[in-house]
Amino acid sequence: MDQHTLTNIVYVAIFLIGALLFGVGPIIIVKLLSPSSHTRNIAGKTGQFIECGMEPIGGAWIRFGIVYYLYALIFLAFDVDVLFLFPVAVAYNSPEFVVRDLVEVLIFVGILSLAVVYAWVKGVFEWEQRKYHHQ
Repeated sequence: MDQHTLTNIVYVAIFLIGALLFGVGPIIIVKLLSPSSHTRNIAGKTGQFIECGMEPIGGAWIRFGIVYYLYALIFLAFDVDVLFLFPVAVAYNSPEFVVRDLVEVLIFVGILSLAVVYAWVKGVFEWEQRKYHHQ
């Protein structure tokens, strides 16, 4: 094998070792630094599925309001749209088209603002206070 191929293999091996350390490293650190790996047995909470220190309220099978999902979808849509604004800001830096570029970005943000107004009119941002009964 030539020198270029060996260099590429070394780079891939270093990358794979780094990826493994990145994935397994936190697990090893937690095992080394945690006070005890048997905290659920000490607290008598071995029947619980999660360990947060609080008694669960009600059953796990409750219905969530559709508002949570709509709110999450709106967040994702705007998050992706904001990601599109970064390349636009980099690409539109020519001094001869400043006004045109500003108008295009304002149109884009205006369309996004119309989506927020539409969601506001539909009542997506109004959440009802729900009361849960202890079981």
